[in-house]
Amino acid sequence: MDTHIKYMKRCIELASKEIGNTYPNPMVGCVIVHNNKIIGEGSHQEYGCNHAEVNAINSVVDKDLLKESTLYVNLEPCNHYGKTPPCTKLILEKGIKNIVIGSKDPNRNVLGGGINTLISNGCNVEYGIMKDECDFLNKRFFTFQNQKRPYIILKWAESKDGYISPKKSDRTQREVFCISNEESKKMSHNFRSQEQSILVGVQTVIDDDPELTTRLVDGNNPTRIVLDPNNRIPSNSKVLSDESKTIIFSSTKNLELNVDNEVINQFDLDSILESLFKRDIQSIIVEGGAYTIQKFIDSNKWDCIRIFKSEKNLCDGLIAPKYEIDELEYNLIGDNKFYEIFKS
Repeated sequence: MDTHIKYMKRCIELASKEIGNTYPNPMVGCVIVHNNKIIGEGSHQEYGCNHAEVNAINSVVDKDLLKESTLYVNLEPCNHYGKTPPCTKLILEKGIKNIVIGSKDPNRNVLGGGINTLISNGCNVEYGIMKDECDFLNKRFFTFQNQKRPYIILKWAESKDGYISPKKSDRTQREVFCISNEESKKMSHNFRSQEQSILVGVQTVIDDDPELTTRLVDGNNPTRIVLDPNNRIPSNSKVLSDESKTIIFSSTKNLELNVDNEVINQFDLDSILESLFKRDIQSIIVEGGAYTIQKFIDSNKWDCIRIFKSEKNLCDGLIAPKYEIDELEYNLIGDNKFYEIFKS
């Protein structure tokens, strides 16, 4: 069992390097072991490209060793034709008899079918190795498949005295006011690069005119989503640039917009999340404003909350979303306290 854990950890390590790159597919790493030595490894790097098992098998120099080897993978091999052929087919063709799996794939196209196919063709299959860790790695994919909605992260920065922004009279119009330090801002942009989309309410666009990109780090820009029920978004807003795709949700069509504008008849979170699910968006990071974030909290529609708490005092302004953090553990990012809370 210790040996299984050693190689499954390597699968998780390989897979986690691809965070943000594989949507809408999950993150998968694979290693092939012969006589307690890794002879091949690989990961799924991009949707439509080879799966991890294919890359690992292709990396093995002496293919004759495959029949005497064990294949480790953090997620059940696929058993259906999609953008690529089923991995079970290749595993069987190469004569690999021993397979160790972390998570079962919740996708209805797989759902134990990969394991059953391998077993019915004479393979020795063990699964559930480091299951909790493997499930957590693909929490976005699992939430999307099981709950039929995106994985939801709420993120904000607040002052020491509990404000997310000064009074409007004390700040420059249409300019982002930064509470967190430079290190925390880079960390936030790295978080953006890991998610498929980023969501804000229209008031944040009106007040701050944010870009909602990953400009401070090297990473993919998420799809930008703006909740604008009454068509108030200014036509010169930075979120309407072509740096990334933008979706505007509104109650009626905004004829001035030259972006994806979806009309929601019943403008509520359930309808919005249902629409995002239909668009195959697996994850969203909600960055503002306080009203929008509080809606998600009050509706209990979140999976993770991230808060940067500054040492600055604002004394007055826009009150931060209400979530009790005083007794929670935190990490220091410079002089900022960083809280990360996962729903149990």
